[in-house]
Amino acid sequence: MAQISEAIRDGAEGFFRTQYGTISKMALLLALVILSIYLFRNTTPQQESSGLGRATSAYITVAAFLLGALCSGVTGYVGMWVSVRANVRVSSAARRSAREALQIAVRAGGFSALVVVGMAVIGIAILYATFYVWLGVDSPGSMKVTDLPLLLVGYGFGASFVALFAQLGGGIYTKAADVGADLVGKVEQGIPEDDPRNPAVIADLVGDNVGDCAARGADLFESIAAEIISAMILGGTMAQRCKIKDPSGFILFPLVVHSFDLVVSSIGILSIRSTRDSSVKAPIEDPMAILQKGYSVTIVLSVLTFSGSTWWLLYTEQAPSAWLNFALCGLVGIITAYVFVWITKYYTDYKHEPVRTLALSSSTGHGTNIIAGVSLGLESTALPVLVISISIISAFWLGHTSGLVDETGNPTGGLFGTAVATMGMLSTAAYILTMDMFGPIADNAGGIVEMSQQPESVREITDILDAVGNTTKATTKGFAIGSAALASFLLFSAYMDEVASFAHESFKQVDIAIPEVFIGGLLGSMLIFLFSAWACSAVGRTAQEVVKEVRRQFIERPGIMDYKEKPEYGRCVAIVASASLREMIKPGALAIVSPIVVGFLFRVLGHYTGRPLLGAKVVAALLMFATVSGILMALFLNTAGGAWDNAKKFIETGALGGKGSDSHKAAVTGDTVGDPFKDTAGPSLHVLIKMLATITLVMAPVFL
Repeated sequence: MAQISEAIRDGAEGFFRTQYGTISKMALLLALVILSIYLFRNTTPQQESSGLGRATSAYITVAAFLLGALCSGVTGYVGMWVSVRANVRVSSAARRSAREALQIAVRAGGFSALVVVGMAVIGIAILYATFYVWLGVDSPGSMKVTDLPLLLVGYGFGASFVALFAQLGGGIYTKAADVGADLVGKVEQGIPEDDPRNPAVIADLVGDNVGDCAARGADLFESIAAEIISAMILGGTMAQRCKIKDPSGFILFPLVVHSFDLVVSSIGILSIRSTRDSSVKAPIEDPMAILQKGYSVTIVLSVLTFSGSTWWLLYTEQAPSAWLNFALCGLVGIITAYVFVWITKYYTDYKHEPVRTLALSSSTGHGTNIIAGVSLGLESTALPVLVISISIISAFWLGHTSGLVDETGNPTGGLFGTAVATMGMLSTAAYILTMDMFGPIADNAGGIVEMSQQPESVREITDILDAVGNTTKATTKGFAIGSAALASFLLFSAYMDEVASFAHESFKQVDIAIPEVFIGGLLGSMLIFLFSAWACSAVGRTAQEVVKEVRRQFIERPGIMDYKEKPEYGRCVAIVASASLREMIKPGALAIVSPIVVGFLFRVLGHYTGRPLLGAKVVAALLMFATVSGILMALFLNTAGGAWDNAKKFIETGALGGKGSDSHKAAVTGDTVGDPFKDTAGPSLHVLIKMLATITLVMAPVFL
């Protein structure tokens, strides 16, 4: 077990160093681009009144960008570092009891999750405090505290940039190795998933750590950072319009909410304990039920702390009952998160009808399995969209009727109400991320048990944990998509405010009846489909290289099948590592360059046709259409992929003929098709949505 774990650790750490070295170089290059843009851009009235020059603004934005990128890298490294050390402990614990193995996997995931949320909070808090003191905020002739959050936008962009490339590179790595291992090992040779005779098995297990733990840590870090910054911007803007004497409560509220998240999620994690009399022969409890109990504890505590935070920080004499409305907005967000988790669980857990129907379709062949999986994924977009729509309208209405009005008597709390709902949704982010990190750790543990040839009773425990891990990973992705939708809506609103500040004129709506603006929307939707295609084809090309290598080893070294020769695991690891780094560049560059090029070209066109805001309007349409298309596409890809995986797991429990049957072979094909969906294109899409929102916010001066 220790030898196998060490091989996984070496592979994961080696790839991580190379991948993040590449990302670091690209981040430094982009930092120079941002610096040059900000040194020659126009200044806003707020900057002029506070004496904040172009050079100072440029250096602040670049410093925030680099710190966001650094913190995102650290969270990814912590996620990987913990998982490659916890996997062997979970394998060992599974020899003694299921409950002990579950507890170790959950607490290992919990440690990583708490570091992710803690890094997001402390990074923004340090930046905010530094700028507050250095710029002498709120002193005569200096910047107002309500304008300070706009200086933090670079932090969110840095986090988005690293998260996108981490998700792309890690996703391509893990799924190319997985597909290559499954197609030759399971389908052609008929050996188990994590059999030590498969040359690609170590690469597959390494991929779980770099693709799920490291990349998902960076992803959730970016979600929380983007939500905190956008909520701070909207809180400051609303407080300024309402002439609130002390606006600091509205600005610091997101940081306090996520600080409480660390506390309540820790209690939820620690509520999962092993029992002393448990043994490997004892009946195995349902791990999902145990995790759900911990989630319920976290939600109850989150409601209490969130309500207390709103009363403490959002109470104002101008609208004494406003804090209650905002507390209800938070409740809307918490309920939305819970419903999202339930919906995704319903569509991806084999205890429910959709996955069982998908498994049944495997009994009639490979084609019917694919058709059923695609239709399930398409159907699964309906309920989440309805939930997002209801939550946005409810939160906006509660904020709108909070009693906070501007100088002219118009209600101003609607957008901030939506921001508070997003905070509510992410107020249990640490526990949700814990459930996600639990998945790849359990998967790795199962692989170590299989490769070290432990008794069947031990493998049975890790198989159950692995199946639950597939469901928790899928629910986290659903949760991340929901939060991405709300966060993108907030960032879009902040973008429109930023454009209005630079243009010195109102910018509150975008008319898609204007041909150029409609074209911008089409380009935004096209971007989502092209990005998804490139991400999936990258997995396919890399998997082909793995398949050829695995076949070569089986042909040239026939003793592998009889355990007389040892496979060259390092060859597959090297192939996947180099290919995934090469393949992540093209889709990542597409995401960064597209909005900048589109905005700049239409800005030039607007200049010659007498429409100065044309570039900004076209980019706004691109962002809106990309967000809508991206949410639907990500929901489809994530749910279909998760359902295909668990349909295979359901058959492997002995249903419909069990392992090796024709139904199982068809289910393996479906799982192979779903691999790039759920772990490469799908997760990368919701990162892409938020990165488009942050890049347009940072690059707003380019479009004017």
